[in-house]
Amino acid sequence: MLQNNSILKGHIDNLWKTLWSGGIANPLTAIEQITYLLFMKRLDDMESKRELESKSSKQKYVSRFSGMFKIPGKRESVKKSTLRWSYFKGMPDEKMLEHVQLRVFPFLKQLNGAASPFSKHMSNAVFIMPKASLLAGAIKIIEDIFKEIKKDAAKGGHTFQDIQGDVYEMLLSEIATAGKMGQFRTPRHIIRLIAELVKPQLGQRIGDPACGTGGFLLGAYQYILTDLVRIQDKSNIGKDEDGLPRAKVSAAINIKTRDILQKCFIGYDIDETMVRLGLMNLMMHGIDEPQIDNQDTLGKKFDENNSYDIIMANPPFTGNLDRADLFENRRTATTKTELLFVERIFNMLKLEGTAAVIIPQGVLFGNSKAFIETRKMLVNEAELKAVITMPSGVFKPYAGVATAILLFTKSLLTDKVWFYEMKNDGYSLDDKRNKIRETDLPEIVKEFRERNKKIANVRTGKFFFVEKKEIVDNDYDLSFDKYKVDVYTPIKYNDPRSILLELKKVEKDIEKGITELEQILQ
Repeated sequence: MLQNNSILKGHIDNLWKTLWSGGIANPLTAIEQITYLLFMKRLDDMESKRELESKSSKQKYVSRFSGMFKIPGKRESVKKSTLRWSYFKGMPDEKMLEHVQLRVFPFLKQLNGAASPFSKHMSNAVFIMPKASLLAGAIKIIEDIFKEIKKDAAKGGHTFQDIQGDVYEMLLSEIATAGKMGQFRTPRHIIRLIAELVKPQLGQRIGDPACGTGGFLLGAYQYILTDLVRIQDKSNIGKDEDGLPRAKVSAAINIKTRDILQKCFIGYDIDETMVRLGLMNLMMHGIDEPQIDNQDTLGKKFDENNSYDIIMANPPFTGNLDRADLFENRRTATTKTELLFVERIFNMLKLEGTAAVIIPQGVLFGNSKAFIETRKMLVNEAELKAVITMPSGVFKPYAGVATAILLFTKSLLTDKVWFYEMKNDGYSLDDKRNKIRETDLPEIVKEFRERNKKIANVRTGKFFFVEKKEIVDNDYDLSFDKYKVDVYTPIKYNDPRSILLELKKVEKDIEKGITELEQILQ
């Protein structure tokens, strides 16, 4: 959809360049400022839509922009209607900058009430626009982006909200450097793959203990919306550019369903900036009151054990942490975050809750006690359903580490483990990550869902089962290559005597050619 719209991509690139050239060079600062502006625009459009819907349905609706707003720290109050994007976008540049900084942004920070997670984490947020002309230029580009979104929605049969969400995802993808704590953005097609494997359902409590910008929570949300559409009318389900299911139109969500969805998704992150971006990201996609909090989920104060039906996560791999700060009653004495997060996620699951976690492939075969104990936990105290290895280029340009997906359900027993070796994820495995035709994603979903229906279990291909006993006998090694059977095709060589005869024939031909050439030259 969006990947094929060069005009839209051009506007997004232009928006980044405008902020960078205007003095906002830090990518995280730039995305924060862009997010605030996009949210102001989104809020105005959303309220206009709800006001129209209330008129047509003759149901009373109190707009967020009705009444007065008292500016914090001042005696001044203004009409909330003057805080709308549609009102201030036409102001003279200098007056608009002052209005947005002193009135609109303070209103935005208190949008969901002082007690809401959104307002709590927005309390320290700052609107940084060094020049009035920079704000005016950014607003003009955002207006162009939204016009193009409407054209794309009308042309492609996709919803305005879906494309708007994709625009925000593309903006986030421009953050091409790792974060402070070893964070790097999970590609959205990998998130969609994991959602298809886990199959989250409406009403389940879905969490991510290291949520970053909220990508996994959104992946679960969009899977549920697609599932609702599938139930209503399968003809409205199409395929996205990666061959995975996606609703052509948004689900017709009633008030009851919307209320349930608001309570389904819970995220945590140690980085305050990421928390703000995650909150905004979910709100841009239609989750009005997102539940994302700033917490160290590996710390002693975090206590969410036995609380989640589903966890989807790509926790940071940062090496070692300070032992004194870590949660107590750990199974091993390790301080490696990749192992600590697997155990923490295991503890957070309810009985029969399911998790899909991205880990570095070293977790699959590390031979220290901590690595082996972690794998023992997954094999002996859970049903380890699948180990899907991914090529090292999947997370470029952020990192080149080879990773894998662990899929397990707490309390059920492991009988056998399904292994899959992903060769292609649909994109080139270099820093450019260009779209290519080859992708294993649809096959992974299909073969995983049908894995128990097949009798044959040949270990020479990309996927196969391994019995628990064999894994135990191999010190709980979960690496794909440990169990794959390589097929060697013997090379048949010609008889040495026949080769010698061929060489002599070639030698005679060369001598004949040299003689003929000498005669010509005489």
